[in-house]
Formats: sequence, structure tokens, C-alpha cells
Amino acid sequence: MDRRELLRMIAIATGGVVIGGDFLLSGCKNPETKTALTFSDNDIAFLNEVAETVLPQTNSAGAKAANAGTYMSVWVNDCYTTDEQQIFHKGITALDEASKKMNGKSFMESTAEERTKLLIAIDNEKKEYYKTKKAEEPDHYFQQMKQLAIAGYFCSEKGRKEALRYTPVPGKYIGDLEYKKGDKAFAGLS
Repeated sequence: MDRRELLRMIAIATGGVVIGGDFLLSGCKNPETKTALTFSDNDIAFLNEVAETVLPQTNSAGAKAANAGTYMSVWVNDCYTTDEQQIFHKGITALDEASKKMNGKSFMESTAEERTKLLIAIDNEKKEYYKTKKAEEPDHYFQQMKQLAIAGYFCSEKGRKEALRYTPVPGKYIGDLEYKKGDKAFAGLS
């Protein structure tokens, strides 16, 4: 989803025009980013598969159906510094190389089970990295990918409406709503 689409959705949901929309369209870029690295269609497909492995389809849509890869690419280009962007892009290559080493094939060629085992191993590697990480050292690429996969999913329409209890805003306030164990969390337009 691009920013224009997001602004359109906000305007529809709030019943008006987004004040400062032009500013949001032109002023949201991180000023520290010199040039945005581009994402190919293959990169976005790869990121969708990573996100789907983190949040697979169950009784609700998975992250791939929510197109979390596109969200990730927009977020990286618009909000990350140049150094963070480079870490993220190198992470795509590092993840694919790790898959070749562990599974004997690329991430995209791997089965869902092989991808899951790989991401669990990389997540454990990431946890070890953070145990000894110094403040000036960069974040681990998988930390970035995992956070953006989760954010991309739960910011999407599918994530909000299928994985959460969606209540459009404005809605009726119920201060003592009954909660039963296992109920979904709430999602509204915030």
C-alpha cells in the first residue's frame, strides 16, 4: 500500500480530508536517508515468503495474503537510515545464503518446514547477537525483517479484520465488554 492509498483510507474512515496530506506525501522521508535502495518484484516476493513463514495462514489470512512484503519495502525506503537500509538489503542475501547452507537450496525453493527451521535458527542466532551487542553496533537484519513482517500484517486490512476483532471507529463505547479466554484482541482505526 502506498501513502496515497493510506491517506485515502484514513479520509474515508474519518469521514473527511486528511489535513496536511500533501505534507505527509512529500515530507515523510527520513532526512538522513541519502538514496533509497530499490526492491525488485523478486525481493518483495521473497519478503512476502519470509513474512508468511513468521505469520503463516491458519484460520485467518497469513502475512503473504496481506502483502507484508510491500509494507516492508515501503517502511525500509521511507523510514530507515541508509545504514539500516543496507543492513536490510544485505539481510535478504544473507538469509538466502543461510538457506542454501542449511537446506541445500534457496529460501524460495525450500519447503515451509525448511523455512520455519531456518528462521528459528536465525532467530536464535539473533538472540545470541543481542546478548553481546554494543550500543554502536547495528541491529541484526532478522530483527528488522521480523518486526516489519508483524507490523505489516497487523497494519493490513486482512490482519486487522481476520486475526483481530475488528471494530471500525467511530464505534460504540462499551466500558465493561465481556472477555472470554481465547477471544481475539481488538483492532480499530487508530
